[in-house]
Amino acid sequence: MSEAGFLADTHVILWWFAGDRRLSKTHRSLLESGAPVFFSAVSIAEVYGKAAIGKLDPGSGFIENLERFQIAELPLTWRHARVVEDLPLHHRDPFDRMLIAQTMVEGLTLMTSDKKILRYDVETC
Repeated sequence: MSEAGFLADTHVILWWFAGDRRLSKTHRSLLESGAPVFFSAVSIAEVYGKAAIGKLDPGSGFIENLERFQIAELPLTWRHARVVEDLPLHHRDPFDRMLIAQTMVEGLTLMTSDKKILRYDVETC
């Protein structure tokens, strides 16, 4: 696993906040360990975009909870966005493709349960 830290996929944080049993023991342990964990601005857009159309309820204080648990913000940069163009189309979800690109550029480990992401040359847990 990367010494630079971890990028939490959107569902990982949502499951953690909700106490969902689908969250793996590994992910829970890492989130509670104090290891450097990032949450992408891409995921914030995904959460609030889905909330706006009624597909998701992140609950009140979502951003405040990220801050309270010391989850660091990872902005989307031009360098990240540029990598998306060269990614193979194993996964067609644009949010996940941007998270993959951010993970690659920043040298992070992507915390995910999404099996499609395993097809990319990116470190996961």
